[in-house]
Amino acid sequence: MKTWFLSIEAALLAMAGLRLLSGLIEISAAGLMLKLNSVEKAVAVNAMLAIVGPTIFITSILIGLTGLSDRLSLSKFLFIGAGVVLILIGIKR
Repeated sequence: MKTWFLSIEAALLAMAGLRLLSGLIEISAAGLMLKLNSVEKAVAVNAMLAIVGPTIFITSILIGLTGLSDRLSLSKFLFIGAGVVLILIGIKR
């Protein structure tokens, strides 16, 4: 078991850890909404989640690109960056 864990790339572990953290934040927010028992307060909690999601997304993309930096050309990095920008534009509109 120990050798399997050590064989995983650090970037992959960081990305998976961020996604787990994001999921825990989402679950905690759902519980908080239920505890507050108010639509107005639930909307406020949901607004805070709107900041967390894209932050986790961008951070995990950056970690992944850092892990791939020795295997990708500059043009591929630019295409991936353009794709991320288009995703964020699509989410906002």
